[in-house]
Amino acid sequence: MRRHAIIFWTAITLAAIGLLVFLLDPGSRMNIVIPLIIVAVVYVLYKFPPRRFNKRPKVKPSKRTAAKLAAKNSTVRKSSPTAKRKQYPFQVIDGQKGKPDPSDDVPKYH
Repeated sequence: MRRHAIIFWTAITLAAIGLLVFLLDPGSRMNIVIPLIIVAVVYVLYKFPPRRFNKRPKVKPSKRTAAKLAAKNSTVRKSSPTAKRKQYPFQVIDGQKGKPDPSDDVPKYH
């Protein structure tokens, strides 16, 4: 959010400077070009920031973490469609929702 505020106030400041220059010297249209160029440069840098500012510090994983990742990757590669599925202690119970009750002799339509 702070980034947006900085860009907003920079644009407002540059617009005010450009308007003052334009009002003080209306005969010269070249004076307004410089603030417009600066606004364009700020916009382009905001939209496509340089890569050196986007760097994140590289963190080397510990041996334990590296071992876990290696084990996970090796099991993923070894698994095949013919492998047995893991057995879970759950079972599906057929519910009665939406099914007609066989003990009712009432016809479906009246």
